Amino acid sequence: MGKITKKSEETQTQKLQAVAMTEEGRINNCINLAYNLAEKRLIEGTATSQEVTHFLKMGTMKERLEIENLRHDIELKKAKTEALESSKRIESLYTEAIEAMREYNGITKPVEEDGEEE
Repeated sequence: MGKITKKSEETQTQKLQAVAMTEEGRINNCINLAYNLAEKRLIEGTATSQEVTHFLKMGTMKERLEIENLRHDIELKKAKTEALESSKRIESLYTEAIEAMREYNGITKPVEEDGEEE
């Protein structure tokens, strides 16, 4: 494989930046560029103490557990949302079933004076 020159790196960066059409894509490109720069500095030995500390913290068990905990929280929130939506659907089905039974038995809803049903 050939040696990557500075001009080649600039071309790759321009291609990467040209692809992003959304704000989220642009943010992701910036994050990738920052990580690439930090990685380059770590390899060259010119990284700041803050950069080194950041990556050391990312590798700790505590950080990994916190990320895993966040993922589980997201899954739990999704499950709660689905359960709430399901209970709303069930309530609606029960209401429809009760109304159908009333109609079957000849019971209708009382009509209020303004013409709306209760």
